[in-house]
Amino acid sequence: MADSPGDGKVHIPFSALGAYRTLSLRGLEDIRTVNVGVRRDRLVKAARLHLVYSYSPALLFSMSHLKVSVNDQVVATLRFTAEAAGRTVTQDIDIDPRLMTDYSALQLKLIAHYSMDHCEDPGNTGLWADVSSSSEIVLDEAPIALPNELALLPAPFFDEHDVNPLRLTFVLPLNASDATLRTAAVIASSFGSLADYRQARFSVAPDLPKDQNAVLVAPLDELPPAVRPVGVSGPALVISDNPVAPGRKLLIVTGANAQDVDSAAYALVLRQPGLSGPMANVGRRDPEPERKPYDAPRLTPVDRPVRFAEVVKRPEQLQSLGGTPETISLELHVPVDLTSWNDVGAPLDVHYRYTSPSVKNNSALSIEMNRQLIKSYRLTPNGEAGGANSPGARSSTAELEVPAYQLVGSNQLDFRFNLDSERSTVCAGAAGNPARASIEPDSTIDFSRFVHYASMPNLAYFANSGFPFTRMADLSQTVVVVPARPAPYELETMLTMLGRIGRWTGYPALRVEVARPSESARLADKDVLLIGGSPAAPLVRTWSGSIPLAVDARSADVKRVGFAKADAPQAGSGALRLNSDAALAAVYGFQSPVASGRSVVALVASDATRARQLLDAFDDPERVGLIRDDVALVQGDVVESARIGERYAVGQIPWRDRVLGLASRHPVLLGVLGVFAGLLLAVGAFNFLQRLAQRRQGF
Repeated sequence: MADSPGDGKVHIPFSALGAYRTLSLRGLEDIRTVNVGVRRDRLVKAARLHLVYSYSPALLFSMSHLKVSVNDQVVATLRFTAEAAGRTVTQDIDIDPRLMTDYSALQLKLIAHYSMDHCEDPGNTGLWADVSSSSEIVLDEAPIALPNELALLPAPFFDEHDVNPLRLTFVLPLNASDATLRTAAVIASSFGSLADYRQARFSVAPDLPKDQNAVLVAPLDELPPAVRPVGVSGPALVISDNPVAPGRKLLIVTGANAQDVDSAAYALVLRQPGLSGPMANVGRRDPEPERKPYDAPRLTPVDRPVRFAEVVKRPEQLQSLGGTPETISLELHVPVDLTSWNDVGAPLDVHYRYTSPSVKNNSALSIEMNRQLIKSYRLTPNGEAGGANSPGARSSTAELEVPAYQLVGSNQLDFRFNLDSERSTVCAGAAGNPARASIEPDSTIDFSRFVHYASMPNLAYFANSGFPFTRMADLSQTVVVVPARPAPYELETMLTMLGRIGRWTGYPALRVEVARPSESARLADKDVLLIGGSPAAPLVRTWSGSIPLAVDARSADVKRVGFAKADAPQAGSGALRLNSDAALAAVYGFQSPVASGRSVVALVASDATRARQLLDAFDDPERVGLIRDDVALVQGDVVESARIGERYAVGQIPWRDRVLGLASRHPVLLGVLGVFAGLLLAVGAFNFLQRLAQRRQGF
């Protein structure tokens, strides 16, 4: 996240603003919008749009152009010329900085013509322009001194208008207690939830940073004397200036004891209303009720049909405009342990509306899951036989099923409308109002027929969704084990991973526990996130019979553990032996030796550089996909995974589903059992009737 105290230019590409692909404009008129934000602690002195685009050589250039607006104010009209048609054009456009608010809408509107004819065909293939995602907005910014005001939280520590990754420093006491580390983990998970797609990385320092904002977490008597607040009585939140970094702020979470610090953190992460001024004594509060499995705010409910209105942030996301409208997309995040035991799918009940064509043409709706076609529907005129429309209406219903094999943890459900031109004679296609299409908010998708069952260990589940820890949104069934004397980079690993988990759940880890390697009794019936190198090695050696890694201790002073891999391991080949002389960055998983069905995920780094490489791999969309199986080695930019240890299962499959699944996979056996059951019934019925006849005859 932008954190420079001085003036500077910020380059924001369209790809960072959600325009990951080329913006395609089609037809006589079409518009695309890109939203850009400005941090609250920054003032825009100058703004410029660096636009990279191309357009059709078939246009009538005297009448065709691209209109650029910011917040509905026209800033430029770009004329098309024959000389540049069909080629990539680059143009810089100055923008009045007064138009750049904290949240601004940049609009690109195509006005296209290919003929002087007043009844042009809006579906003509020559009517197009493309804007590259490499286009960017350049802002010349200056800092603004914000007041020390709790009402502005989470700004300036996190600003929703900043699309850059969140970078935040935690200042923790040397030899911080388990309680202090737990509180820091809760706060990190909350900031990770706020950062969401931006991703978050947390650093840890014992002293105040000289160039950044920072969060201080400690009881009052453990805070640095220079920033120790006066007038604290019980749990308190304080915002103050950073005395060693002009223009930077400190967020101090403190209290008389560890319980007070925890209460202050709860007030922060749960957004306690009424916080204002530079300091607030928030008072102690009762713990939040324990969450239920799979109820994380960012997970799509899987125990009932879910209305699309519950999934989208704004109703406009379910609407589209134009002959080739933008795809309507829904993000559906489901637990990764969902399993279709009997190959059942997810019922999808879609209600949609569209501008009905007056004649039958190629207008269609394609429904896709993760870019795989589920089904396509022709959009027919109102009342036409065979159409799904009711006469006089422009609405339709589609009932279908999403195949189980198309579903993963993070899914994208796409609705692609193609509203074909109706031009059949010279003026039949005269443009009136643009064609419109929408998906009704009461459309539903239902995942309730799936069961929760997964074969473990599977690091892909952890790397891409935080499973199994995210099963409980508040991490009530998770213990984080850190070394007895953790190095700063090990605490950074812990906080960053808690931030990632917060991103996936959308909820702070209010009930997570932090323990040391010697506290093995606290690990019973818990999933364990194991952080660190040599200080945690005794616990690793205690569990050496269960984990897919073996550690050689070559001296009494245990060194950082590292991999020494002679040959690539094969599945089921046993443990991978490590020696303590090599540099190490690894993540591995195994079943908890102290709780059957519970999981342990360990993140091991031999030094700060290797820890940074490990976290970089989790942040990289390409490399994170290589973290799988039960062991993943990270060496620079290379990630190698292997399956070595034994498998185990988590979750349950109802006995009825097991029986039905067995029957569906073995139809011959089902037939034999059916015949056998029929014979038993026949014999039983025969004996019953025979005894009944004997009684009637007096025997």
